Amino acid sequence: MSNENEIRPFRLDTPEEAIADLHRRIAATRWPTRELVTDRSQGVQLATVQELARYWTTDHDWRAFEAKLNALPQYTTEIDGVEIHFIHVRSKHENALPLIMSHGWPGSVVELLGVVGPLTDPTAHGGNPEDAFHLVLPSLPGYGFSGEPTELGWESGRIAQAWAQLMDRLGYTRYVAQGGDVGAAVTDAMGRQGPEGLVGIHVNLLATALGIVDQLPAESEQERAAHAALATFTTDGFAYFLEQSTRPQTIGYSLLDSPVGLAAWMLDHDTDSYYKMSQAFVDKLPTGGLTRDNIVDNITLYWLTGTGASAARWYWEFGRFLAAAGAAGQAPPPVTVPVGFTTFPGELWAAPRSWVETVYPGLAYFNEVDSGGHFAAWEDPDLFATEVRAAFRPLQNS
Repeated sequence: MSNENEIRPFRLDTPEEAIADLHRRIAATRWPTRELVTDRSQGVQLATVQELARYWTTDHDWRAFEAKLNALPQYTTEIDGVEIHFIHVRSKHENALPLIMSHGWPGSVVELLGVVGPLTDPTAHGGNPEDAFHLVLPSLPGYGFSGEPTELGWESGRIAQAWAQLMDRLGYTRYVAQGGDVGAAVTDAMGRQGPEGLVGIHVNLLATALGIVDQLPAESEQERAAHAALATFTTDGFAYFLEQSTRPQTIGYSLLDSPVGLAAWMLDHDTDSYYKMSQAFVDKLPTGGLTRDNIVDNITLYWLTGTGASAARWYWEFGRFLAAAGAAGQAPPPVTVPVGFTTFPGELWAAPRSWVETVYPGLAYFNEVDSGGHFAAWEDPDLFATEVRAAFRPLQNS
């Protein structure tokens, strides 16, 4: 009889036939005609996806990514009926602060790999020993190598509870949490639940802004610009969010059946990231870690694990959670631990300090950096690591 708390080593070993089938499906793609505009206003551009498809079948090396992932300590464990996959890298500095980081959509643990070195081994990356973290990088339920929930209710709060259970199972009695995108909602929920051992959080997307637009200041030029960006997102950049929060199963058929359909759906997340990724393929000019290989690694991970539909279902859960909270008219419980926030200029909406303080009145750390976008850890892992270190420095060894 297996121990329900058992932590098992994980290793990725992709069957060759799965890769061959992927390549056959890409080759059999039925292409639409070219868009009738010169920008992305009609969607992901044909030249971008065709170059991605060419690269995917001729130049991309999945085995190289497989080796990179297998070089890291990976595990699985069952929590609340779902098999959770996670990377767990302990720092060589024994006094390191444990940190659990949550990815988002359309990301995965792929987007966080670049920060593993800077955060766990700061002395090799321009930092100090006291900046070190023991790092836990779980795959969200229904994403990547984690199992799919087979029942309703896996919204951010339930994932937050699972993460607290994971850290407890790993023996961490004092730790911090970080997240962006979906991971920001999960990390926010952890801060509001206040599980024993959690001493601080850091987020880089003000996810809760969607539900409290009318409460956010709009007096300064920066605040008005943030409102304009949020309005643009909810009117012109909302397609994936609306579909996944209302009909994830419908789009799931396409995401599971067509690799190119999956790739286009994932690229069409936000304007800033899209143009950076498009430039990596069409112009062969990557922006930091947003390289062709890294982008295709992430898409291939979704394809080979067949998680396009199950990942999208989180948005359905989130949408119903927001609707229920709005109908109840009740404010969420306050965050009971110090909160750090970093605003990256290319984010969906670059939150000004006043917005962040509206959501987190006891804000402990805030900074606006000069570069980076939605996939901040992926795009510029060194800058991102610097921000995480700064946000949690007061909690190191305290």
